[in-house]
Amino acid sequence: MPLPGRGLFVLTVFTGSFLLFLVQPMFARIALPALGGAPGVWTVAMLFYQAALLAGYVYAHLLTRRGGKWQPWVHFALFGAAALTLPIGMRDIGGYEAVGPTLWLLALLTVSIGPVFFLVAAQAPLMQSWFAAGERTHGQDPYFLYAASNAGSLAALAAYPLLIEPYFPVDVQRFGWSAGFLLLAALTFFASRGVHPEKRDALAAGAPIPRRRYVYWGALAAIPSGLMLSTTTFLTMDIVAVPLLWVIPLGLYLLSYIVAYAEGGAIFVRQARFIAPLLLLGVGSYAFLADGVLALLFAMAGLILLFYVALALHGELAATRPPPAQLTAYYLTISVGGMIGGLFPAVVAPSAFDWTYEYPILLIGAAALLPATPLLKWLAALWQGPRGRQAAWTLALVLLALSTVALGSSEGTPTWLRVGIGIGAVILIGMRLPFALAFTALLLSMGGWTTVVQSVTTGQRTRSFFGIYTVTTDRDQGVRRLEHGTTLHGLQSLEPGNRRTPLGYYSDTSGAGRVFAAAAADAKIGVVGLGVGSLSCYAKPAQDWTFYEIDPAIVRIARDESRFTYLSSCTPDARIVLGDARLSLARKDKPKYDLLAIDAFSSDAIPQHLMTIEAFQLYGQRLATDGVLMVHISNRFLNLEPVVSAITEELGWQARIMDDRPSEEGPSAGLTTRSIWVAMSPDASRIEALPEAQGWRPLERHNVSAWRDDFGSIVSVLRY
Repeated sequence: MPLPGRGLFVLTVFTGSFLLFLVQPMFARIALPALGGAPGVWTVAMLFYQAALLAGYVYAHLLTRRGGKWQPWVHFALFGAAALTLPIGMRDIGGYEAVGPTLWLLALLTVSIGPVFFLVAAQAPLMQSWFAAGERTHGQDPYFLYAASNAGSLAALAAYPLLIEPYFPVDVQRFGWSAGFLLLAALTFFASRGVHPEKRDALAAGAPIPRRRYVYWGALAAIPSGLMLSTTTFLTMDIVAVPLLWVIPLGLYLLSYIVAYAEGGAIFVRQARFIAPLLLLGVGSYAFLADGVLALLFAMAGLILLFYVALALHGELAATRPPPAQLTAYYLTISVGGMIGGLFPAVVAPSAFDWTYEYPILLIGAAALLPATPLLKWLAALWQGPRGRQAAWTLALVLLALSTVALGSSEGTPTWLRVGIGIGAVILIGMRLPFALAFTALLLSMGGWTTVVQSVTTGQRTRSFFGIYTVTTDRDQGVRRLEHGTTLHGLQSLEPGNRRTPLGYYSDTSGAGRVFAAAAADAKIGVVGLGVGSLSCYAKPAQDWTFYEIDPAIVRIARDESRFTYLSSCTPDARIVLGDARLSLARKDKPKYDLLAIDAFSSDAIPQHLMTIEAFQLYGQRLATDGVLMVHISNRFLNLEPVVSAITEELGWQARIMDDRPSEEGPSAGLTTRSIWVAMSPDASRIEALPEAQGWRPLERHNVSAWRDDFGSIVSVLRY
């Protein structure tokens, strides 16, 4: 049998990376229902993946340092041990209540896919090391295999949300991945043939690398990794936590690696070095101002910013890579940097900050590392020598001082001063630390100081695993609002006579308002999703109310009478059940409800596991014989009517939908908002009694399948 050559190594590396990045969105998708569909699931999962990747790189580094023919056999023995955990799947570990969502998810990932992920993670550096020591391939540059590795990763990220998740149930995905793992073991066996021990021993004896170079490599890897995760958090917080949106930032991140290490990639890296600092100033400077519609535009522009910053920094990584003798140490350092970069937004920031400060901090870090060149030659000459560097630092400090004007003004920094600070920052492009300081000044002048002051003095914001909540008071309109992400989550009038009046999505003209107001005097009522407790003020004295809420932070806000008084005024004795609503409703001791409302969306992100056929079957089990289920499907990005229509048809229930569009003029303008509610029941008479004159209509039928726990995609319901 011929000895392995270039093609077999490419196939082996590509296959390993494909499996590595296929299991990431796949298993996060499997685990998502257990944590209420929270955006934090992917962030924490990515932290685990980076830590496991680091462990795999450490193993590959130690294995290649030893030399000798026993290396493949150690690797194959571990392959066999890991194969005993197949097929991959979610293990029952318990302990969620004791340790909280972050540690529980990390433990779940470790037990469920840790062994196989560890082995596959080691493949890329190990195969490159074996390639450089192969009898047919010795002396060839192995770094092209890094591009093959990232190509496999990118292919998996594109394939999962577009070709695999929409068409294959989770069980098929699990067994298919497990078969791929066995194929990888076979490819690795054939690739190991002909690896020459003496050549491998020589490979292990490389010249030492200066410590500062390791630190530099780690920083270059950490910043793009952190930016990728913080960008993902924003997208999934405002739309939906699903693989389709997880993989866009990760795909751009990997694409930057592919371009940086590709033959001929240097020309694109040079372009990125020119474009990235301009994008930082033109896009990144709005990090504190992104709100409302601007937030979505900023998120889209932020993806472009992520790619060019990552390409510039990864290009510097590629340009400073060592000879093959230090290959595994180099990749190990990159992995350490990537994990540190992921640790910051996934664990440190949610505990330390009440706002997404990690994003502008990472942007400042990028500004400090960008290997940019001045825009004009005369600027390059201006900063040369000790006096030039001193002048650059002086200008940067002056700009930072000017940004503090916002602290003494109720209207913030004047526009002319922002423009001046921006021009000063442009002049400093190419001077890394002074440019980073000038960029910091621009960030602070454009809403940064205001945001920091709010965090320090007002206590308006609350951050949890499930999101960032902001309570604001509008004295002019006489209302207090709760916002989650960029979406209004609830509001209440400050006028004493109107404090019990439900507003927003829950006004008396909304679908929910009409059905709750008509509920029987002794009805048992359940509400999934507490919000600020608006619906509670439809309660009647003899009714029995239960709220289901996954986030303790929301419960604290709703019960805080200095913020909102719906609960304390209208249903002070209502039960509040903490935890994922679907798991709570599945317990046998739960009552039958005459009216059950599903309103658990946070921002515009939906917990998809609450919108599957299995979830609705559970809701049906918790309804009285003539009970009514209300489902809130208002969403800027997803048209959920086809999904609910398909579910009701499959269940054989009757349903009506109301799209309430309050007038934007008059005294109630801004107090009531558009809402889309679906009323459904197994008792047709209850639904047929809803008057068409109020705006109720049958659901439209679409060519969309009902979502299932192991099968569902948002592609067909995206609003374009």
